[in-house]
Amino acid sequence: MSKTIEEANKALVLEAFDTLFNKHDYKAAERFWSPNYIQHSAHIAPGREGLFNLIKSAPPTLRYEHGVILADKEFVIVHGRFSGIGRPRNWIAADIVRIADGVLAEHWDVLQDEATREESQSGLPMFGTTFPA
Repeated sequence: MSKTIEEANKALVLEAFDTLFNKHDYKAAERFWSPNYIQHSAHIAPGREGLFNLIKSAPPTLRYEHGVILADKEFVIVHGRFSGIGRPRNWIAADIVRIADGVLAEHWDVLQDEATREESQSGLPMFGTTFPA
C-alpha cells in the first residue's frame, strides 16, 4: 500500500528535523531543504544557510522531540520541543512547513518558553504528558 502525500510529507519533515536538529548532519540535511528555502521565522536569518548557521551556533546539546503532527497536502504542522538550546527554558514550537518537489521549501513558526508546573494555569504540561525535570 502506498503512502498518501500527507503521510509522505510528515515522514519527510520528521526525518529532516531529526537529521538537522538531533544528528547535526548538515551535509545530509541539504537534501531535505531547498536551496531556495524561504524562512519566515523572525529569529532565523534568510534561507537554508541561515537555518543551518543557527544550528551550527547552538550548543551540541540541542535536541528536538516531535509530538502531534498534521498534514494537509503540501503543508505540515508539527508540535515539538527544543531542549538543550543554551537558554534558561526549553522552547515549545509549532512549526509550519511547506513541501515542494520533495523538499522543505518554506517555514513559519510560533515559539514559546516552556512553562513549569507552577506557572501552568491549566496544571498540564505544554508538551507531552509530564513537566520537564
